Amino acid sequence: MTETHPKVPMAGVALTAIGVAVIRAKESVRTDRLYDDPFAQLFVDAARDAYREVEGGLERWARLEEVADMFFEGRTVGVRLVDDRVAEAVEQGIRQIVLIGAGLDTRAFRLALPADIRVFEIDLPELFAFKEPILAAAHAKPRCDRAVLAIDLREDWAKLLREHGFRPDLPTHWVDEGVLGYLTHEHALHVVTTLTELSAPGSRFGVSRFAVDEDARPYAELERLVRGDEGADRPRTDLGADARTWLDEHGWHTEFHSWDDMVAALDRPVASGDPDIGVVMAVREA
Repeated sequence: MTETHPKVPMAGVALTAIGVAVIRAKESVRTDRLYDDPFAQLFVDAARDAYREVEGGLERWARLEEVADMFFEGRTVGVRLVDDRVAEAVEQGIRQIVLIGAGLDTRAFRLALPADIRVFEIDLPELFAFKEPILAAAHAKPRCDRAVLAIDLREDWAKLLREHGFRPDLPTHWVDEGVLGYLTHEHALHVVTTLTELSAPGSRFGVSRFAVDEDARPYAELERLVRGDEGADRPRTDLGADARTWLDEHGWHTEFHSWDDMVAALDRPVASGDPDIGVVMAVREA
């Protein structure tokens, strides 16, 4: 009987989830690892096997791994920082966590989350079509309640979120690890407007502020992988420089945390030297 593999994303923004899994798998085997994700290698192995089965797949896989290596140091530290923010939110009593653009995230499985936590994962249907069979084959069991929402963030994901048991009257910790950067400014603003409407007082959200040199090789290669080699113009994306002002004007209390301050204790060579790079931390006011 011929072995089949879950259909793996090979283009588009969903492809970035495979790259992040490569990064998490690489981090997890280090003796000084910042976190341990035992499922990341399963995703990597399944994806690599699927790439082998298509014409030109191994060459494309090699490119993906090369790009992942280019982003490894900063991205793996970013995973740890989000882990820490999730743990902090849980310690402060938040019981709803929503991952917008969840990708191949496994925090519901790998973090020591209390059983009464509800984790909602939102991402494209094709991403979960790859992810869920691999977790099922591994008999992976989440440590808390987990809901999968296979939907494009440009659609009515708020309605689906409610249908899966989300309670807008309870504080929520919202996690974005980069998906807003792949949405047009209009769609990114719509996502943040929607999550603002769904956020009870005490809810938390973080917006990254970073500098991107689109001509630098790592970003150029990433763009080629995600959008193809034709070099099509990319529309204006994410919330823009006025994200903090928008949040302040719409009922959030914000504080800026510089990247260098956040990574100082992690002993990795990722300091930027730029005091304007970091995360705007927002807490929903009453």
